[in-house]
Amino acid sequence: MRRATLYSIAAVLAVAALFFFMTTARAKVQCRVCIEFRGRTNCASALGPTEQAAREGAQSTACGPMASGMDEQIGCSRTPPTAVQCEKRQ
Repeated sequence: MRRATLYSIAAVLAVAALFFFMTTARAKVQCRVCIEFRGRTNCASALGPTEQAAREGAQSTACGPMASGMDEQIGCSRTPPTAVQCEKRQ
């Protein structure tokens, strides 16, 4: 393999590792939220620095496949979850 190819691969791996570290370093809480919206149910998990942030992220992710358009997305995000499970990460 050529040196330029090896350097390119190393640079891509370094950027991926940095991205992974930056997104998970502050994540201290993981939440799983289940939402029932317009007769459909979906669950999703998210990480966050606080429980509130993790819950909001999980709810937004759970609403994604069920809501089409901004109005439904807002309505789904305001719907109380049917189940919430949060735990602190080590």
